[in-house]
Amino acid sequence: MMNEKNREYIEACLKCMNACNYCYVSSLKEYDLGMLKECIRLNRECADICTFTAEALSRDTAFGDEIRELCAKICDACAEECGKHEHEHCKKCAEVCRRCADILRDRRAAA
Repeated sequence: MMNEKNREYIEACLKCMNACNYCYVSSLKEYDLGMLKECIRLNRECADICTFTAEALSRDTAFGDEIRELCAKICDACAEECGKHEHEHCKKCAEVCRRCADILRDRRAAA
């Protein structure tokens, strides 16, 4: 049985993965892809690490602390990049990524 703390981390990661995937797809539909190149790249990286983190934590990995910290670091980078853009999908992604990083670092309780 998974512990409650891991469940909280997993839920945050899955929400972040979904926000990053949505931002990724929405960014590909924008006119100026060159401006969004780094955003698109980080959306993919963040979605991938969030997926991996959720899977690893669901197995109660012995490396949970290290994986959570790496995931939080990538979430921070994605939030910073998405925060540079005015698109609504980027703003939402930045918000979800920041929240995920905070939860993974136990700085805020999940809602």
